[in-house]
Amino acid sequence: MATAASWLALLVSAAAVAAAWVWGWYAWRLRAVARRFAARGVRGPRYEFLRGCNEEVRRMKAAAAAAAELGVRDHDYLRRIMPHFVAWKDLYGGTFLFWNGPQPRICISDYEMVKKILLNKYGHFVKNDAHPTILAMIGKGLVLVEGAEWVRHHRVVSPAFAMDKLKMMTKTMVSCAECFIKEWQYQACNSKSIEIEVEFNKQFQELTADVICHTAFGSSYKEGKEVFHAQKQLQANLMATILNVQLPGFKYLPTKGNRCKWMLEKKMKNTLMQIIQSRLASKGNGYGDDLLGVMLDACFTTEQGQKQDEQILSMDEIIHECKTFFFVGHETTSHLLTWTMFLLSVYPEWQERLRQEVMRECGKENPNADKLIELKEMTMVLLETLRLYTPVIFMFRKPITDMNLPRGTPVVIPIPMLHRDKEVWGDDANEFNPLRFQNGVTKAAKIPHAFLGFSVGPRSCIGQNFAMLEAKSAIAMILQRFSFTLSPNYVHAPADQLTLQPKFGLPILVRPLDA
Repeated sequence: MATAASWLALLVSAAAVAAAWVWGWYAWRLRAVARRFAARGVRGPRYEFLRGCNEEVRRMKAAAAAAAELGVRDHDYLRRIMPHFVAWKDLYGGTFLFWNGPQPRICISDYEMVKKILLNKYGHFVKNDAHPTILAMIGKGLVLVEGAEWVRHHRVVSPAFAMDKLKMMTKTMVSCAECFIKEWQYQACNSKSIEIEVEFNKQFQELTADVICHTAFGSSYKEGKEVFHAQKQLQANLMATILNVQLPGFKYLPTKGNRCKWMLEKKMKNTLMQIIQSRLASKGNGYGDDLLGVMLDACFTTEQGQKQDEQILSMDEIIHECKTFFFVGHETTSHLLTWTMFLLSVYPEWQERLRQEVMRECGKENPNADKLIELKEMTMVLLETLRLYTPVIFMFRKPITDMNLPRGTPVVIPIPMLHRDKEVWGDDANEFNPLRFQNGVTKAAKIPHAFLGFSVGPRSCIGQNFAMLEAKSAIAMILQRFSFTLSPNYVHAPADQLTLQPKFGLPILVRPLDA
């Protein structure tokens, strides 16, 4: 017994020594990281064991969320959605080090450094490793793949977003919008009041989901809706756990959250698999003219336009691409529409200005793609909306070689901060002024790459023309039929829900123009 007890005591002592050594090595490593950045003039908030800065971020966000709402013409909401970044920038400058759990990250809000990162053509900066739930939600498609994989995916996906294909899809966009507009007209006709209240944030999410279901999956749009609902559940789960520390191997444990994620991921995969296999089975009649059909056609076509037996992307890769353009195609565009309607409600002079442009170009007829392209002032308003209320709040990269930053260190680019840089955008950077875009994107600010609404460089958004046509078609048709103002029930509280959203929705009072 004494011998056994002695051995047990020895083992416990050895384990304690080993743990102390590991912790000492780990603490030394973290201090070394901080010293290395400090030597380069980059400092930041202190590190807390395992949690990094996460608890500080959680506290600051909770305090910001409890603050009073903004005035509807106050577009400087940074202290609400990223109070930690604002505070740290004030303390440490535009480039600072912070800790996401045990992982160091560098925030960069200097345009010259951002230019070097985003416009780099040699692959020195790649996308950061995605959170497991984000990966389950949007898939490892064109947005996340790198190098030769990106070239292969881009070859298959890019034909689906060619302008001639998008012009054909515009009819579907208009048709989907018309269904929603007729419902609002019906409600107005049967209302005792001359105006009705519509919650546009939810309506636009439904509309853009309908559009992407029809334009991506055609006759399989009902199954596509199942993908939409699964992604919304994953997004809610992500926001509830985004600041939790991701320990190594944790994503493989059968926790309640992981089991839910696995179930939703399996549901999406099975649904998309059925849609894709039905297309492949009917290839004698062609794959279809929707996004999926065009992508499948490119997947089996050589660069010379000849058919080949071996597909360029595997079935799993096609599924990942479907997830990607489904989520990006409806999530970001729905919020672009939401914030555009908000701004046009707040600035009635621009609402009327766009209405006159739409009536001048389209009359009372439903717009087509050629007419939508001619709506120059609407383009200006949409770009200014993206500048002030960009749906994508952060971009993430990491260097794969030691450059100005140590290899592998994740870089965070806070888009709303850069879009409010007064040295670049002028003293009115926090104000709504679409006229800054009257000469195009590259001349809107003092530097040509200042606008990051669709990113810049070789990895800029491939779907930006799709998003602009969809947003223009919906806004144009609403302007043709309704005038609108903010509801008294609206509370201006932009919130970070992975994308930038109105925390309490967007209730708007709409009145038929012929009332």
